[in-house]
Amino acid sequence: MNKDPALDTFLAESNELLSDMEATLLRCEQGAGDGEAINQLFRAAHTIKGSSGLFGLDTIVAFTHVVESVLDRVREESSPVTPALAAVLLECCDHMKGLVEAVAAGGAQIPAETHASGEAVLENLQAVSGFSATKPRSAPAAVPPPVRFETPAPLTDGALRVNGDSWHVSVRFSADVLKNGMDPLAFVRYLTTFCTVTGLGVVEDALPDPGEFDPETCYLGFEIALRTEASKAQIEAAFEFVRDDCQLRILPPRSLVSDYVALIRDLPEPDARLGELLVACGTLTPKELADCLADQAVRELSQGAAPPLGEMLVEGKVIQAAVVEAAVQTQNEARAGKDGKSAESRSIRVDGDKLDRLIDLIGELIIAGAATGSEARHAGLARLNESALHLARIVEEVRDQALKLRIVQIGPTFARFQRVVRDVARETGKEINLETIGAETELDKTLVERIADPLTHLVRNAIDHGIEKPELRVAAGKPAAGTVRLTAYHDAGSVVVEVADDGGGLNRERIQQKALQRGLISEGQVLSDSQVFSLIFEAGFSTAEQVTNLSGRGVGMDVVKSNVTALRGSVEIDSQPGKGTQVRLRLPLTLAIIDGFQVGVGSSSFVIPLDLVEECVEMQAADESDADAATRPFDLHGSVLPLIRLRDLFEIPGKADRRASVVVVRAGGKRVGIVVDELYGELQAVIKPLSRLFKQLQGIAGSTILGTGKVALILDIPGLVDRTRDFRPESLHSQRLPARSTS
Repeated sequence: MNKDPALDTFLAESNELLSDMEATLLRCEQGAGDGEAINQLFRAAHTIKGSSGLFGLDTIVAFTHVVESVLDRVREESSPVTPALAAVLLECCDHMKGLVEAVAAGGAQIPAETHASGEAVLENLQAVSGFSATKPRSAPAAVPPPVRFETPAPLTDGALRVNGDSWHVSVRFSADVLKNGMDPLAFVRYLTTFCTVTGLGVVEDALPDPGEFDPETCYLGFEIALRTEASKAQIEAAFEFVRDDCQLRILPPRSLVSDYVALIRDLPEPDARLGELLVACGTLTPKELADCLADQAVRELSQGAAPPLGEMLVEGKVIQAAVVEAAVQTQNEARAGKDGKSAESRSIRVDGDKLDRLIDLIGELIIAGAATGSEARHAGLARLNESALHLARIVEEVRDQALKLRIVQIGPTFARFQRVVRDVARETGKEINLETIGAETELDKTLVERIADPLTHLVRNAIDHGIEKPELRVAAGKPAAGTVRLTAYHDAGSVVVEVADDGGGLNRERIQQKALQRGLISEGQVLSDSQVFSLIFEAGFSTAEQVTNLSGRGVGMDVVKSNVTALRGSVEIDSQPGKGTQVRLRLPLTLAIIDGFQVGVGSSSFVIPLDLVEECVEMQAADESDADAATRPFDLHGSVLPLIRLRDLFEIPGKADRRASVVVVRAGGKRVGIVVDELYGELQAVIKPLSRLFKQLQGIAGSTILGTGKVALILDIPGLVDRTRDFRPESLHSQRLPARSTS
């Protein structure tokens, strides 16, 4: 695992930029490649190149430089991004992603075959675009001899310019630049990839006394003289990665004397010190500096400027140097405004492991708080009990705020499927449109990451199996282009993600016939549509007549269901012949801490996720002599409710009370009654995963620790509801129903 936080930041931001480039190129491929899109592509490539240069990643710099140069030519000549160019630029994005992933994996050297594939992609890029680009130097050129500065040449209006062909860069880094993961020296080193640094002065005036030195605070600035054919914008772009953490000033060759005087006065260091730095790094000669300040002083005095507030000695000559307080005040106000704005809009990256650790600690805090509340109730002290309740409310608020830190929108995940749809459509020779609904829906980041693969398989399966060939669609009266729709929304405390297509739908007869051949169902067995369709989630099940690169091996749909089930979710499927198929994933909002409802059976305690609970009712316990009690259905508001008796299901010893309780739960659109002995009420449950030893245990999703220190099992409600799928109320209407009372 990479331990360099700055490099981690680079990797994360590079992947984000590459994802943005991919999304923009997909729009360009569909004819939306305007000038702003080209600018976005260029800026992303330029930022990746510059950031890579900071870490000495020459391979990425060299490859991205060619991409950037081609995009720059496209931008300058206002050439359109044609579908062919967008396609090859997508290949460039893929190669850049591979290079970034190699760096993330700790690869010090890029394999030869990767280099070869990159060269082939670049050749294709230059052939399609018609532009060529030279690769940047991987190392700085030798420093030429110092430039000889001549006496400043007067202009027609009497103003003076400094002779010479060197640029001058003044940069002051903020105190927090190191804490933000940036290395100031890395930006100076990056300048050498396209500039020749002829002089460098280190500004160390802000260094404190040794006893007050903070190793995480930056106290340095730089005065740099350099020679380059690059533009001012390109030099500024070298610091783009750190623009909010530095003050940057750039003067081109042969700048006005007044520009240098303004530079000296704007910078925070004493004028004499700055004059020395400009001379030391070779930007100005001592005579040029003296003449500059003398000329400026004469001009200010002739214009009736305010009396000078300070003096400056250069080569034995006293030079009047006015320090304009108003300008300093304006500068300070501008800095304060900038800092205030950045403070309002700034965000920080938090390592996922640290966030998980925080959630774990909050979970332990909830358990400890529950134990404290339990002890307070048993102690019978009113003030102690009141304090415990106040603590519980605060802990609950802390829990909610901490969980929000892991909540993200599903939109970026949906956006990735533009590329998946585009690639699979090309491979299958189909025309596919992707629609997304509910991109703003929020859920736990861990869930977003873990459903990416199941969603990918469902989308690919919808294109390969669901949507017909264009000619078949036209013959059926459909548009030639099929549609895959991704939808997300909140429903009853859960998040629902749907993958739907407008294809031919599932073939019920073929699925049933295949299930008979494999022995999954018996001859003559009557199944509902949902039961037949759910057979496609069986391991190794496939109705494909031939195996393709995409599907047909019977591997995938079973993994989809197992992955979703592992997240305490459920999978539902609906299909209509000729109209399409819809697969619905129902997931919890979070995986760490839930609001639960505690129940008891005998001496055992169980927790039901509160958002799945609809109501609680009481019923008379069955007489021991009643042989049909175990199978008798339950009448709930005039409808038949299937029951699951936890005592029988988990073989809990003991006898049922004369009056039992039924907790009515809903999952996957179905309602089931859970028969228990006791109702203990709501609680916050910290989910503890089960050991691998209990991986195959059905009906249990995890465990939690109660305030008493005992362990309670968390029920897998979707799994329990799935056990009742063979229940058919129409066959039970004639049976006698037990009496009940509502609580």
